[in-house]
Amino acid sequence: QVQLVESGGDLVQAGGSLRLSCAASGRIFGLYDMGWYRQAPGNQRELVAVITSGGSTNYVDSVKGRFIISRDNAKNTVWLQMNSLKPEDTAVYYCNAKMAFINYWGKGTLVTVSS
Repeated sequence: QVQLVESGGDLVQAGGSLRLSCAASGRIFGLYDMGWYRQAPGNQRELVAVITSGGSTNYVDSVKGRFIISRDNAKNTVWLQMNSLKPEDTAVYYCNAKMAFINYWGKGTLVTVSS
């Protein structure tokens, strides 16, 4: 069982930055691929960024060059550094841990970007 707790969501002006954190419980955090998803009102949840257990990263096109995902397995934590934020980045951001057919989700943290 893995529990995920997100933090760092806030109201920020366009062009600003935020850093989201996801703290995970469990002794085998390093074996999970970790991802950040987001869901805006009326939209489906979408994958924003993923970092594999091996450290490879991938991003949705809309955030490439602006967001950076990173992890520290010793701290059981994954971060999402978000720069040059846009109003369209407004959403609830969820942390995800995945290994094979196992998926865990956090409860989300709200990011609001004002224009």
